[in-house]
Amino acid sequence: MGIRKKPILVLFIMICFASVKAQYTDSIAAENIYTSSGKLITRELSPQKIFFSHASFVIPAFMIAYGFSALKIDPLQDLNEEFREELWIEHSHNKVNIDNYLQFVPAAAVYGLNIAGVNGKNNLKDRSVIYFISNVFLNTIVSSLKSASKEQRPDGSSYKSFPSGHTTEAFASAEFLRQEYKDISAWYGIAGYATATATGLLRMYNNKHWLSDIVAGAGFGIISTKLAYWIYPAIKRVFLKNISTIPVLY
Repeated sequence: MGIRKKPILVLFIMICFASVKAQYTDSIAAENIYTSSGKLITRELSPQKIFFSHASFVIPAFMIAYGFSALKIDPLQDLNEEFREELWIEHSHNKVNIDNYLQFVPAAAVYGLNIAGVNGKNNLKDRSVIYFISNVFLNTIVSSLKSASKEQRPDGSSYKSFPSGHTTEAFASAEFLRQEYKDISAWYGIAGYATATATGLLRMYNNKHWLSDIVAGAGFGIISTKLAYWIYPAIKRVFLKNISTIPVLY
């Protein structure tokens, strides 16, 4: 790769993993309370008071903003072309289809770990409903934007390039894995995000997406799962009162 392209690709990978670190460091929520005598007391919030941390949305929001910007800003479009030229035109190769399956690996790992006896945060029904809600969000977002943006794919096969659906699914699955097992080990989330990043890179390797499609897809995927964890307690209180565990998003 040229001098200009290497830092950007490294930056994309660093952003993906920085989002994991930012979300882990934001896992403890507390509030400061002053007594009548003016003494400051800090206490952890109860699960009912914890909704989501705004700070953990900053990086995925930045990734989405980058993707939208690349639809109109010439230098970012030039960067998309440069990546395509390097990955496909100058080094032509046969396409692979592993990305069609890799996008679901983090989510499959959640159920596989549970079968192996490593229990996550929620029971089978809770986590399945959360994952379903996440996919409703991401599929609605991706389908709507693909139709509205009409961005042509690098290989010219269609006008549904933005954002990358595979990458959105992969990062939604990675955040799902992180949420379920972050209290056990940070490495589960790191492994999930590594798999999701590989999925995004393979979409460019296969000449199916631009760099900006991948970056935006990653942001949409993370936010879709975060919103699913946030909204689920309310859904459960109204429709699923018989389920015992209420997940909390940190």
